[in-house]
Amino acid sequence: MISLVIPTLNEAENIEALVARLLQCRPTLDEIIFVDDGSTDGTRERIRSLSSNSPVRLIERENPSLGLSGAVIAGAHTASGDWLVVMDADLSHPPEKIGELLRPLLEDRADIVIGSRYVQGGSTPGWPLWRRILSRSAAGLAYPLTGVHDSMCGFFSMPRELLLELTPAATGFKIAFEALVQGGKNLRVLEIPIAFRDRAHGVSKMSFGVAVLFAIRWFAAFAKTLFRAQGTATRFSRQSSTASPAKRSKVANNVLP
Repeated sequence: MISLVIPTLNEAENIEALVARLLQCRPTLDEIIFVDDGSTDGTRERIRSLSSNSPVRLIERENPSLGLSGAVIAGAHTASGDWLVVMDADLSHPPEKIGELLRPLLEDRADIVIGSRYVQGGSTPGWPLWRRILSRSAAGLAYPLTGVHDSMCGFFSMPRELLLELTPAATGFKIAFEALVQGGKNLRVLEIPIAFRDRAHGVSKMSFGVAVLFAIRWFAAFAKTLFRAQGTATRFSRQSSTASPAKRSKVANNVLP
């Protein structure tokens, strides 16, 4: 089974258009799980209205904790699928790329597949220069800790049990970054290019507080990396549905972000 987890906060204007595109995805998604952290704009009502004739489910977090990562973890705990896809609700991530995210997992060629803005073929159309600079800077800071060009994108797939094993206490805005740091060199990582478009409706959840939280998590991860003995990257157990440990697979165009 394939489960899709989508955190939401005041995304009412995007829900119908997103679900319509998701229902066209191949392979078919067995469940589409929205995890709402207290929307006040009718997001929950929009989601409920779609649940009767599509595989849409709603989880309502009345006292949300651990930020966006906490919403993803809550969705993963509820999901039934062996394979998990995570994406945003604002239509920045292209649903049409979900099949490409899943294929390397299903073919046992990767442990986590990331939709990347910063590999060859990826792009951020319509972004102003200041936003491009900030985004590339954050990706650049994360690169030495993850070896991934775009660990901050938030559009990725991986085995559900592996996500829960690697990120039991993840907090903040970018759970893929946390999973990559925890998994270390044992993870086989693949990035596929995507066009990451700016939202047309709603308000971005990025804020100064989110940036500060990422900085704190970055310093914590950097300190852990410094004290980790060479060649002893975090070990993780494997369920029968997950791929066996292997050295990380790199994408072509392996350059710094």
